[in-house]
Amino acid sequence: MERVIIHSDMNSFYANVECLYNPKIRDLPVAVGGNPEKRHGIILAKNEKAKKAGVKTGETLWQALGKCPDLVIVPPNFERYLRYSKLSRKIYNRYTDQVEPFGLDECWLDVTNSVKIHGSGEEIAQKISLEIQDELGVTVSIGVSWNKIFAKFGSDYKKPNAITVINRVNYKKIVWEQEAGDLLYVGRATKKKLLKYGIYTIGQLAESNQDFLVLVFGKMGAVLWRFANGLDDSPVKAFDEHYNGNERFIKSIGNSITTPRDLKNLRDVKLIIYMLTESVAMRLRETGCFCLTVDIHVRNKELYSFTRQVKLDKPSDITNEIAKAAIELFEKNYDFSLDIRSMGVRVADLVPNTIPIQLDVFGREEERLRLAQLDTTIDGLRKRFGNLSIQRAITLGDQMSCLDPKKDHVIHPIGYF
Repeated sequence: MERVIIHSDMNSFYANVECLYNPKIRDLPVAVGGNPEKRHGIILAKNEKAKKAGVKTGETLWQALGKCPDLVIVPPNFERYLRYSKLSRKIYNRYTDQVEPFGLDECWLDVTNSVKIHGSGEEIAQKISLEIQDELGVTVSIGVSWNKIFAKFGSDYKKPNAITVINRVNYKKIVWEQEAGDLLYVGRATKKKLLKYGIYTIGQLAESNQDFLVLVFGKMGAVLWRFANGLDDSPVKAFDEHYNGNERFIKSIGNSITTPRDLKNLRDVKLIIYMLTESVAMRLRETGCFCLTVDIHVRNKELYSFTRQVKLDKPSDITNEIAKAAIELFEKNYDFSLDIRSMGVRVADLVPNTIPIQLDVFGREEERLRLAQLDTTIDGLRKRFGNLSIQRAITLGDQMSCLDPKKDHVIHPIGYF
């Protein structure tokens, strides 16, 4: 039996949720943006009226206001968006237990085993669309296909509040005629390189020589060729395993932040890494996990960015160990030829904190136990009196000491791979 995959994408999610809480702005062009004083001055999301006025996600607030002077800009409220994201997944779970989030506002669903009960993929999509709108007050665009890539393409194909079915009869007409850049994971750099070789559409990518694509793009060339031909057979991962009684198992935990001023030296970087790591490690402990991998994301003032990662010697949730790994990773990979504008710290390869761990033959276990107990004590104080109630000495006297990375963070989609 051929798979039936749905991809559901909540339209203008952040902006539409904000309009629910403030009906006065519902009929106005609305954008969710950061705080210019803290340099979070970009558009994170916009509603349809703002989109029609030319406002784009990622542009600065002043650029957006130049296009749309009457644009209403509201600050982001991630706790609110998380709540609606969880509510939407409860609706999806009525039709299948195979629900894979792709960020807060998007999910894949494998409804192959549900069609006998709930009707065809298109009928299920129609039911989901109506229930999301009736119960949550927002709309979704949904793609239905036999694989995840084309289902995702379908949810992007028509917006807002639309359903697109891509099957083996119509996929060449719908998918292949579109620009190569519309395919998942064909970014600007990849699109530019494809254009260099005369590959303008997804159909041309699909009909290209696979060996040539591997020669140009490496392993990713074969992946893109398979995506373009609808040969993606990756499963929709079911996140049903419960953690701590009520949390779905997660792949990674991370914080990234644009700093109020440029980071000019290693001391500045250490300050931010410790602030980010304290948030990440606290959330790691809250989920009952250890991590095996630490990675950093660095963006300089000319907006060049890179990511690096390192494996830990043993699973850990200790703030100092994670921060030390992140700092060493940074020192090996950056020379301060340019000041830094933003940074991120992420932990991955998570495992339950109940797994047995090999003791340190050099007798460092007492020190690790002391650090773990210290983290637990600090967690308790911060939960009781606020995240800024206790701070490291390195942050005192600096304008960045007011940052609360446990709240002032950016939430990114879970990677497809």
